[in-house]
Amino acid sequence: MKTTLDLIRANPTGRVTLKIGVSIAGALVVTIGIVLIPLPGPGWLLVIAGMGIWAVEFHWAKRLLGFTRRHVQGWTRWATTRPLPMRFALGSVGLVFVAVVAWLSLKYSLGIDVVARALRYLATN
Repeated sequence: MKTTLDLIRANPTGRVTLKIGVSIAGALVVTIGIVLIPLPGPGWLLVIAGMGIWAVEFHWAKRLLGFTRRHVQGWTRWATTRPLPMRFALGSVGLVFVAVVAWLSLKYSLGIDVVARALRYLATN
């Protein structure tokens, strides 16, 4: 049974058009993801989604996506087999890391130092 992609790839013009469209769409999503990585939000998720778009047409992207999936699943399996106190510690370290990245992102990209503002607020009230 032929899929829509098989039918598109069967035509030389469709094959080139598909490759160009996938290239542009994947590049756009990956670029937006890379821009968003230092900011709080779904930066890495968008990078992985862009890789998924590229994986439709490019073998190297499919291999890289598989590599990423295997390592994320391995990390998840490892973390979920740890005792509860260790999982809380891992989660706490993760939250601290995200908080520091968010603080530094706001401070250096938007000029908003939330820590200094919070300390100033606590000192005056």
